[in-house]
Amino acid sequence: MFNSDPPTSPATADQAVEEVVAQGPSGAIVLAGVATACVVAMWFAFYLFVFLPRGSLQ
Repeated sequence: MFNSDPPTSPATADQAVEEVVAQGPSGAIVLAGVATACVVAMWFAFYLFVFLPRGSLQ
């Protein structure tokens, strides 16, 4: 193919994988943090705008 990379040795490919793995799962941690923050924000919004205006249960 015209746009493909030239073949590399397995050792070079292994080294590239090791470098990526050494950086850690920072993207997954950020994504999980954003998702958690969204859920907490929705819970607070629901509490403030639905439960509090109704008043306490008697």
